[in-house]
Amino acid sequence: MRVSLVSVPGSPDRSNEDFAAASHDVVVLLDGAGTPPGIESGCSHGVAWYARQLGAQLLVEAGTMPRRPLVDVLAVAIERVAAMHGDACDLSDPNTPSATVTAVRRTGDDVEYLVLADSVLVLDVLDGDPVAVTDDRLARTSRSLRAEMDALPTGSPEHTQARRAYAETLGSYRNTDGGFWVASTDPAAAAHAVTGSVPLGRLRAVALLSDGASRLVDRFSLTDWADALKILADDGPAELIRRVRAAEDSDPRGERWPRGKASDDATAVYCVL
Repeated sequence: MRVSLVSVPGSPDRSNEDFAAASHDVVVLLDGAGTPPGIESGCSHGVAWYARQLGAQLLVEAGTMPRRPLVDVLAVAIERVAAMHGDACDLSDPNTPSATVTAVRRTGDDVEYLVLADSVLVLDVLDGDPVAVTDDRLARTSRSLRAEMDALPTGSPEHTQARRAYAETLGSYRNTDGGFWVASTDPAAAAHAVTGSVPLGRLRAVALLSDGASRLVDRFSLTDWADALKILADDGPAELIRRVRAAEDSDPRGERWPRGKASDDATAVYCVL
């Protein structure tokens, strides 16, 4: 695989809570679920630490256990990182760090994939239209919960307060039946991921996008997946993220595109197979 990767923090004064890495046959992308200021997580390490540790464990395990399904590999990685927290962290806290997970592994003549929570995998299919593999349970769960936040100007004190209330309410739906699933402390969450495989010969490339990068398509509707893949192929991940930032800068108060953060961490990985 030939891999191009760019990751840009949403704000220069905050850590990038996305993580992406690749080996010769595995690519992973995680988007740490950041919490608004004022919400304690019970963890002394933080979201960025969690995303990096889980991503590193997943990359290693997926590469060293090629015959083991990605779901099982993710479960092992979650369990190992939970043990790494130590006694200083309260893993029973509902706001303990969590992350989306997207992973791709080339095994023989197939490409396996796993998507958990709201990052996006886009398959550039040789004989058809692009296929966006998404886990939309978070979007469906949050739709009715975010109305108050989305009605307020992004960045205003009222919006900040509504975002905090939204995050606290959303936490009660995390890793529950009827809610949504995300990597955190319970290895059982891995079994709820969207998974599949595609013959290697059917694919030109794949793209892994955190929701901060995919929003050019799925939130802003400024282009489609086919054009996003063309941008990635012709100009690389940096150009896709530049266009995201340009759109965000044109609407800093969220009047055209209501959103929790004016700018989010954005990571784009493009893999030519």
